[in-house]
Amino acid sequence: MKTIAPLLLSLFLSLPAAAADSFRICWSIYVGWMPWALGAEQGIVKKWADKYDIDIEVVQINDYIESINQYTAGEFDACTMTNMDALTIPAAGGVDSTALIVGDFSNGNDGIVLKGSDQLADIKGQQVNLVELSVSHYLLARGLDSVGLSERDVQVVNTSDADMVAVYSSDSTTAVSTWNPLLSEINSVPNSHKVFDSSSIPGEIIDLLVVHTDTLKANPKLGKALTGAWYEIMSLMSGSDQKAIDARTYMAEASGTDLIGYDAQLASTEMFYSPTRALLLTRSGKLKDTMRNVAEFSFEHGLLGEGAPDAGAIGIEMPSGVYGNSNNIKLRFDTTYMKQASQGQL
Repeated sequence: MKTIAPLLLSLFLSLPAAAADSFRICWSIYVGWMPWALGAEQGIVKKWADKYDIDIEVVQINDYIESINQYTAGEFDACTMTNMDALTIPAAGGVDSTALIVGDFSNGNDGIVLKGSDQLADIKGQQVNLVELSVSHYLLARGLDSVGLSERDVQVVNTSDADMVAVYSSDSTTAVSTWNPLLSEINSVPNSHKVFDSSSIPGEIIDLLVVHTDTLKANPKLGKALTGAWYEIMSLMSGSDQKAIDARTYMAEASGTDLIGYDAQLASTEMFYSPTRALLLTRSGKLKDTMRNVAEFSFEHGLLGEGAPDAGAIGIEMPSGVYGNSNNIKLRFDTTYMKQASQGQL
């Protein structure tokens, strides 16, 4: 028995850990992230996972910020989030993260709505409900600046995206900054006016699939499977045939709207249906300028962590170069897998 136990232990240690080939990604409801729901429902994600002999579980989280918090805590290997939130939550928390897929940028899908006025300048003195320190907060700051106001001219009220529509129904709520599909629903309320949206700052609010850098480095198969699945979904939903219509109808209903509503949201989203288009943005010098603006906003609001000396405290690695501290890179835009997709190498 004394000789069998070490032998069994040796055999056990030589076997690959099943968990090492199993991964979890999370997403929350947004027009540009609904494709993950479609990919899971139609087995596209599983198809690509099987191709690389891994398992991928796709999980919906109802609260957007909570999904990023869970990713940051290590409960998920990948998560959908914006460029700003990737910087201010996981990266600022010391979690080295990689933007694997640059899916789109908001071109009207994020906006500010006022009750009783169609002029943004009238927001002065009002309370503004939004997910504090998120891209909605960034959008508000950019909007206020456009009319010569600042955050000192309003009062920000932190509100979960899960509660936003219900809160807006209250007579005491007169201004919100939010994203679709919440934006469309709120803007449809009588006497409501969208007074500023992300089409005025194109390319600044970017939607990503972010992966733990160490996990991606150790498991390139995960990067290939996720990227391959994504662009198959893009090909399916971007067509005009019945399959494409059925796909968008599914995503519409899953996000609480109908096909007309979902297509309207897509119209205000600059979707990168091909990897070539995603590469153009990711490789451009404009991305570096955008991330500098985002980092400066984040620093001004204390979002880069305690003791951050300046906006460049966290290094951001991009194809066009590094912004910030090259010795403290915590957010990376990696085009490896999107490039492979564009060359048919997945």
